[in-house]
Amino acid sequence: MTRAVFHAIRAVACAILCAGLLTPALAQTRVGAISVEGNQRIPDSTIIRLLEFQPGQVASNDEINDAVQRVMRSGLFETADIRPGGGGLVVTVVERPTVNRINIEGNQRIDDEELLPFVTLSPRRVYSARQAEADANAIADFYSARARISASVTPRIIRRSDNRVDVVFEVSESRVVENERISFVGNRRFSDRRLRRVIDTKQASIFRQIISSDTFVPERIGFDRQLLTDFYRSRGYIDFQVLDVSAQLSPERDATFLTFNVREGQKFAVGAVSLSSEFPDMNLGEYRRALRIRSGQVWSPNLIEEQIARLERLATRQGFDFARVDPRVTRNDRALTLDVEFAIVRGPRVFVQRIDIEGNQTTLDRVVRRQFDTVEGDPFNPREIRNAAERIRALNFFSNVDVQTREGNSSDQVVVDVAVEEQPTGSLTFGGSFSDDAGFALAIGFSERNFLGRGQSLSIDVQSGGEDKRGTLSFREPAFLGRDLTLGLDLGFETTDYDDTTYETETVRFRPSLEFPLAEFSRLQIYYEIASEEILDVSMDASPILQAEEGTALKSAVGYSYTLDRIRGGLNPNRGVRLTFSQELAGLGGDTEFLRTRAQATFQRDVLNEEVTLRAIIEGGHIQKLGGGTTRVTDRFFLSSRQLRGFSSRGVGPRDTGATDADVLGGNTFASLRLEADFPLGLPEEYGISGGVFFDAASLWKLDNTAGIAVVDDGFELRTSVGFSIFWDTPIGPLRLNFAKPLSKNPLDDENTFDITISTQF
Repeated sequence: MTRAVFHAIRAVACAILCAGLLTPALAQTRVGAISVEGNQRIPDSTIIRLLEFQPGQVASNDEINDAVQRVMRSGLFETADIRPGGGGLVVTVVERPTVNRINIEGNQRIDDEELLPFVTLSPRRVYSARQAEADANAIADFYSARARISASVTPRIIRRSDNRVDVVFEVSESRVVENERISFVGNRRFSDRRLRRVIDTKQASIFRQIISSDTFVPERIGFDRQLLTDFYRSRGYIDFQVLDVSAQLSPERDATFLTFNVREGQKFAVGAVSLSSEFPDMNLGEYRRALRIRSGQVWSPNLIEEQIARLERLATRQGFDFARVDPRVTRNDRALTLDVEFAIVRGPRVFVQRIDIEGNQTTLDRVVRRQFDTVEGDPFNPREIRNAAERIRALNFFSNVDVQTREGNSSDQVVVDVAVEEQPTGSLTFGGSFSDDAGFALAIGFSERNFLGRGQSLSIDVQSGGEDKRGTLSFREPAFLGRDLTLGLDLGFETTDYDDTTYETETVRFRPSLEFPLAEFSRLQIYYEIASEEILDVSMDASPILQAEEGTALKSAVGYSYTLDRIRGGLNPNRGVRLTFSQELAGLGGDTEFLRTRAQATFQRDVLNEEVTLRAIIEGGHIQKLGGGTTRVTDRFFLSSRQLRGFSSRGVGPRDTGATDADVLGGNTFASLRLEADFPLGLPEEYGISGGVFFDAASLWKLDNTAGIAVVDDGFELRTSVGFSIFWDTPIGPLRLNFAKPLSKNPLDDENTFDITISTQF
């Protein structure tokens, strides 16, 4: 063994021996007096209390280390140290600085007022580097939600006197990341263009500086997945899946290329439909008649849910309180059908203990509570609770609605918790229109959907153009007398001074109404209307008919309007029908007596994989004078430029050709047919431009006061026109341009070959 190795071994042995001899002396320390050094704001007593030592206690090294950790975990100090001294322990600390001021720098696109709520640090509080880093990450996440995913935020401190620091969050905003392209892989039934209309995320358009929905927001992808799934499954594709969604950044990191990888699967239809029940005294024949589903229909979850709701409502009405409908589905892959058995079973005897609502700072509790068909003490039905949650969301009063259930005071009771977040419910609307005959018209409106938090609506609309002025004030109470009964109060005025007429009109009306549902898709409105209708400034060159009608007449009338709408509420997403029928009886006092009848039917269907929408609108009306008098120009029908494109509003119909000014006098009967087709033009979808073609045919005829005026032509004469439309979804609202060409007309008709309308809402 060499001398060097020998000395090394001896040194190690001495060190081990010394450590063994000294450890017993240093391993324990008797706690006598405790002194604190380095603290400026924190009292000695607070620090000593954190140590958790008792006088006279013998503390080991491990216990002293634990005491140091307790002091550090308090978050009040940057460093802490404990050493024996003076017959006890000496605690030396360095306090954390306090926050003097908080600033955000480098932010140009987003104001401080939007970013400061994400900062949890506050002045006059102890500064924490970990907390500052968390605040910086929160600000960066907010930028990411605004499509600036490359934004970075760095917290920095500036030392001040008295152990204070200014905290500065330095922001590098980066550029907005836009969705340059959205594509789909695996879709065979529906085109990319059609699926892009389904999802909430949009491609960058030519208005990319204004539109925010074309920016990349990762949180929106999950919602898009659900929208695609709902779209396909409502059309029979029950196996549809979104396999993957990939987002690739461009090399400049200012754009994404979003790709949805989907699996469509096969389209299924409804197979055999059957019904069974666990209740021996239940009449299944009545329940079969309540079903609105048949074999061969396209399978849709909404269709099944609707039948379940029908059967459960019927069971509840008949006293089967805990009856539940269990849909038992059998799959037939060969026939591509799904057989369904609606089994009416006995559900658990569980009751609703109470319904708790929170988060509604503006909206009254009763507005939310009346969306529930269930009240405290009723049998608990999970489907009814889900439907109530959907109705609350449909109010559009809240940005978020969360409805959960939990066990109540006992196992047979349930508490329903409703948590909502308020959102603005007012809107300001601007609109405009232009046509050859009427020139430019401006419309301004204000509406509040949740007036005073009562669920009521209030709206004010004013329209002013070159030839007429209109204004309406409307109020709606959707739960009048605590029922599904809508009370409406409408006050309106209208003045007309058309360039091509030799008279003016002024009308002021008041209409209270009640509206209620008759069935699932139909509603009935009944109303009373009182109106003052004045015809004034009739020219001496006007028809004797108009001269005889000049003056003011008071109208007092009752009426009703029936509506069946299966376009918005129907279960078939590709087709629907809307029917309206109304009648008004005037003569309950007042100066006029007549019965006015009007009807309209709209048929709509999507074809060619839902790329093209076909629409047919049939409309007609008739007014029958009562009491032996005649109708007035304010009572009769006129055809507008929307009912008969290519012609001016009030530009066709019976005229007194013997008068110097041959005004259109209106008619007692009208009929119109409008055929339309809307379709894409093949332009890049991000332009938001589509097209349409139309064919219109209409006629306005029949007067009841032509006696002695042989030159009045009030016979039936058909007018027709064709044209095309351009639809443009602009950032300020939908723009529509109509170009029309009359085909059959009367030489006296007034033409209007072009008009444009636009509206927006804030």
